[in-house]
Amino acid sequence: MSQITKEINAITGTIIGISGKLIVYALVILLLVEGMSRGYAFGHEVFYATAMEPEPGTRYSLTIPEDQKPADVAKLLKDTGLIRNEYAVRIQMRFYDYKIYPGTYELNTSMTSKEILQVLNTKPEKEEKDESPASGALEEETPESRDIPQDDGSGEPEEELWLGDEGEG
Repeated sequence: MSQITKEINAITGTIIGISGKLIVYALVILLLVEGMSRGYAFGHEVFYATAMEPEPGTRYSLTIPEDQKPADVAKLLKDTGLIRNEYAVRIQMRFYDYKIYPGTYELNTSMTSKEILQVLNTKPEKEEKDESPASGALEEETPESRDIPQDDGSGEPEEELWLGDEGEG
């Protein structure tokens, strides 16, 4: 092997080594930037939550049974379209000490996740059934009436959702 070939091989090896290091550095910088961007977006969702839709939004009647785990409630809220990120809501539950009480709640997509958690953190008032028709008449909800959308005058039908079996809660 001649001297020129050895020098060309040495230069080529050096160029390949430097190129490899530059590629690794570029990947590390890319991962750091992406991690910081996603971390910022997640933190923004936890501490400065925004609503899914502007007013008036879509109304939902949500029923939460007894002994429901917060993770399941967060997943239901995400699947329903009331929140963007179920993990941010789970962190909000822990960070702000929100508890989820069983019951039926009226929620809207124009509410932020903190507003939704504040509603779920309040124990719903127990509706007492009154036998006398003259005193305001609370109607008992039947399985047939659950599937009928309610008109609230906004032009948007109310959607009703239940978590768990009907026999629970």
